[in-house]
Amino acid sequence: MTTAFDGIRLGRYTTRNRVVMAPMTRSRAYGPDGTPTELMARYYGQRAAAGLIVTEGTQPSAVGQGYVNTPGLHTAPQIEAWKPVTAAVHERGGLIFAQLMHSGRIGHPSLHGATPVGASAVAAAGQVHTAEGLQDLVTPEPLDEDAIRETIADFADAARNAIEAGFDGVELHGANGYLLHQFLSTNANVRTDGWGGTVEGRIRLTVEVARAVAAAIGADRVGLRISPSNPFNDIAEDGHRETYLALIAELNPLGLAYLHVAEGPDTEFTPQLRERWQGPVILNPYTPGAWTGPEALKLVETGEADLVSYGALFLSNPDLPERLAAGGPFNQPDYTKAFGGDHTGYTDYPALTTA
Repeated sequence: MTTAFDGIRLGRYTTRNRVVMAPMTRSRAYGPDGTPTELMARYYGQRAAAGLIVTEGTQPSAVGQGYVNTPGLHTAPQIEAWKPVTAAVHERGGLIFAQLMHSGRIGHPSLHGATPVGASAVAAAGQVHTAEGLQDLVTPEPLDEDAIRETIADFADAARNAIEAGFDGVELHGANGYLLHQFLSTNANVRTDGWGGTVEGRIRLTVEVARAVAAAIGADRVGLRISPSNPFNDIAEDGHRETYLALIAELNPLGLAYLHVAEGPDTEFTPQLRERWQGPVILNPYTPGAWTGPEALKLVETGEADLVSYGALFLSNPDLPERLAAGGPFNQPDYTKAFGGDHTGYTDYPALTTA
């Protein structure tokens, strides 16, 4: 029987286990212009026992930033600052992919001096964290044809930068209400041109970004994260099953390294995604009101997923695979220290050998 502690082939790599560290925003890129710091290298290095680490959302362009103190991969200093992070993971035998996240309409002009962009001029309900505190989300500037092409190129350039910085690959963030998900949706995308209006139009940006990034660094170093039926960041997806099955049909021929499903309320749809996708599936199971626990390991044993991703427990347990294998105990995450701050609640969670 296959277990979560067996390796698996992901693109050009073989993982040491099937326990994935999910991407989690931590807002500690305190270097100039969103550059990673030594503290971030320590944080990711501590968690290198994961089968795969997927970093926090990392903007592929300045206007792609959605939150304060998040890192980028679009300047030379950012590339150099990421190198100690990837080295720290590789020194411990780990694999690390950079999650490329363009936040789209989820952002604020105070973060980068420009109006956030999106599929359409439809503001999301809610507020966003900035250096000046919480501020209302604004109406985005709709991307025109030229700007869409520039955005696709930004993703491809950021992927190349990721490889230069030492990453093993990239994950495209098509989930949780950010730019690619906004184009997939039926409320943030009210376009009537070739980038909206139909299922084919709404999936087009995600497909073209995936193709461009695969061409830039190799499809076997590219993953995609999706979250069908997830309303986070004021997203609505009428007919989401049709949308995502069409998306998978377009992407399968590329041979991407994996599909990362952040499961939403429609849990009955997940097996269909698993059946249709022709490569490995990482599953972050739907656990409303709780975090993913050790019981999720059975998803690998039953064949419902190839790998399982953990967020909160990886935040607070740097040696999570070892703890899962031992059946615990588990440090409990302190969410008051999840975003920003210093090393407390970040790199000071004890490992089993020091607990």
